[in-house]
Amino acid sequence: MSLTHPSPNFGERRGGARVELVVLHYTAMPTCAEALERLCDPVSEVSAHYLIDRDGTVLHLVDEGARAWHAGAGAWGGAGDVNSRSIGIELVNSGSEPFAEPQMTALEHLLSDILRRHGLPPRAVIGHSDMAPERKGDPGPRFDWRRLGRQGLSVWPEPCPPGGTPPPPSPTRVEEQALQEMACFVADLGAFGYPDAAPDALLAAFRLRFRPWAQGPLDATDLALAAGLRRLAVDERQDDA
Repeated sequence: MSLTHPSPNFGERRGGARVELVVLHYTAMPTCAEALERLCDPVSEVSAHYLIDRDGTVLHLVDEGARAWHAGAGAWGGAGDVNSRSIGIELVNSGSEPFAEPQMTALEHLLSDILRRHGLPPRAVIGHSDMAPERKGDPGPRFDWRRLGRQGLSVWPEPCPPGGTPPPPSPTRVEEQALQEMACFVADLGAFGYPDAAPDALLAAFRLRFRPWAQGPLDATDLALAAGLRRLAVDERQDDA
């Protein structure tokens, strides 16, 4: 079910920006009613284009042609003002629970429609934690990005050999190797679109999306998946050329 419930919290997209991204969030609130109240409260100065309840009800709050106030400070693809370049979708979820099946189904239908209408590729769909890795963690570790990837509604990387050629391990070069591997990892994420941020914050944001239960320092799986993201970006640019 889709309903319209206009929010007063929006403005014009700045500089003639067009929609390039879709940013997914969770509300971190117990109920849809509480989230809706906040997203429509002028005092809060926050909003989103869509709010999806656990039962699959889609609430349209801000016209897609307008700039909703959902992303805040952050960047993607080397550019800031993500609000002017994106559509924001809020999912009713506390942040510590699985996302309900009716909600995920409704999201899939909505994403398919948005990507088709705006001519966007799957990698245009990102999380709030992707574009603001030092301050945000949504849609969190329980969100099923792989499921979206299987349907072409986001991306899921295949492992690839990391960029660069770090030296072989040796007792005197362990720290140097770790630094070089982190530099490769950060460069690969940057090629995909991640913003400049502290390496630890980037690793945490990357794992929230692609390895949500991984722990410890950067490892070979992180490096291979990050290289896979770079490959996706390179392949897409070649297709567009």
